[in-house]
Amino acid sequence: MVDRVANRDELNDVIAQMVGELSALHTFVEGGDARKPADHIDVATLGAVLRRDEKAGGYTVEHVYRYDPDLPAQAPPLARPESRVEEGETIVSIDGQSLLGVTDERELLRGKAGQQVLLEVKSKTGEVRPVLVKPVDARQDGVIRYAEWEYTRRLAVDAASNGSIGYVHLQAMGPKDIDQWARDYYPVFDRQGLIIDVRHNHGGNIDSWLLGDLLRKAWFYFQPRVGNPSWNMQYAFRGHIVVLCDEETASDGEAFTAGFEHFQMGKVVGIRTWGGEIWLAGDNVQADNGIASAAEIGVYTPDGKWLIEGHGVDPDVVVDNLPHASYTGSDAQLQAAIDLLKQEIKDDPNPVPPHPPYPDKSFKYQAPPAGGN
Repeated sequence: MVDRVANRDELNDVIAQMVGELSALHTFVEGGDARKPADHIDVATLGAVLRRDEKAGGYTVEHVYRYDPDLPAQAPPLARPESRVEEGETIVSIDGQSLLGVTDERELLRGKAGQQVLLEVKSKTGEVRPVLVKPVDARQDGVIRYAEWEYTRRLAVDAASNGSIGYVHLQAMGPKDIDQWARDYYPVFDRQGLIIDVRHNHGGNIDSWLLGDLLRKAWFYFQPRVGNPSWNMQYAFRGHIVVLCDEETASDGEAFTAGFEHFQMGKVVGIRTWGGEIWLAGDNVQADNGIASAAEIGVYTPDGKWLIEGHGVDPDVVVDNLPHASYTGSDAQLQAAIDLLKQEIKDDPNPVPPHPPYPDKSFKYQAPPAGGN
């Protein structure tokens, strides 16, 4: 087949078929000198859902992707303070070209990611104003969409539990995810319930660090003169925990899920995970910076059984997110986790123990007994 290879993508396909003979899931073939064709054009977007509206005279903004207001750098182009366009307003033109003259607004954004473009925007009352905005490339558009999914999961948990259940999602298990854990876990460590969402998690190497955090147990309490008690070990989670996983939970995300089950820290809800747990190094880079990773390090349990590879981690509670229902906005797995935690909290609320009566440290004089010296 090598003699028939015409480009790097086809070579990767041949190498992948060869590596596939190892029957190990945790292997990757990617990268290399994949050259772009001369007529390649980068696509850009405005980070919003637009709908062509002939009557309105352009493309109406149906939805601007939501983002965590504490992370303004994640804001999509039309949500930035200097370029704000509201849902329901209509974009009439881009850089002077009418949007009704094209079949898709991205035709006028080709090659303009990161560059200022000039929009004419018509308000709901018909007033037209100029707006300068910087479109984003297709990769960043995917990041913005994912950030909305993540943020709305957290809002849904807060609303459904009246703030009694926390939510932390981890996209992977790398340095950025350590930052995200610190940012999202510490504000909710004292809630009665916690959902740790490792769906779509594509791995890394921080599972032991996370499990170590969760294994910490409160064993004594600090009571200040004013205010609520805190505990030692600091930031130990005292409530009930559910881990969410799915068929895209991979690698170190699976190791974390399996460890959570092994230490019996709570229930796992979702679908059986990916099943790739023969670990590898990323140092066998090829001459053109491509890579065909090699399966190197298997893992096994104390009782002598190979772990995860080829099967995955089975959840305690099986719940699938069906395609059409997910498309219309429902999240059955998340709802199942919320319902399970609500019941566990009801059955075992585990409140912070009240402090004992304050000791009487006052000095009281006692007269000697009558007749004494």
